[in-house]
Amino acid sequence: MHLIEAYERMGGEAVIRRLVDRFYDLMDEDPDYYGIRKLHPQDLTSSREKLFMFLSGWTGGPTLYTDKYGDPRLRSRHMPFPIGASERDQWLGCMYRAMVDIDLDEALRKKLAMAFDQTADFMRNQPE
Repeated sequence: MHLIEAYERMGGEAVIRRLVDRFYDLMDEDPDYYGIRKLHPQDLTSSREKLFMFLSGWTGGPTLYTDKYGDPRLRSRHMPFPIGASERDQWLGCMYRAMVDIDLDEALRKKLAMAFDQTADFMRNQPE
């Protein structure tokens, strides 16, 4: 399976929305993720919507994010925030847990995890 096939295999829009909601709910609820929570605005409405839109296209579904905002330019958009190994690991841990919590297929979780790992590591802008 290529990542491009993930959108349909996941269950489309409804499952992407559940994943994003669980991800941000965990970030709000679990002290393990407070380091990355502090990097987000108090009101997560916009963050939720942008991640949903991005993941839609990233997994092979509708290109909602690029249609509205243009090229994601992930690294440059995240450059104002200090992202080191700790923040990367918190983000990944939160996303892995969200995927498990919404009961994504294990093979699909592993495929997405590999892609998330590469993307999250690319976002680092701190030496540690």
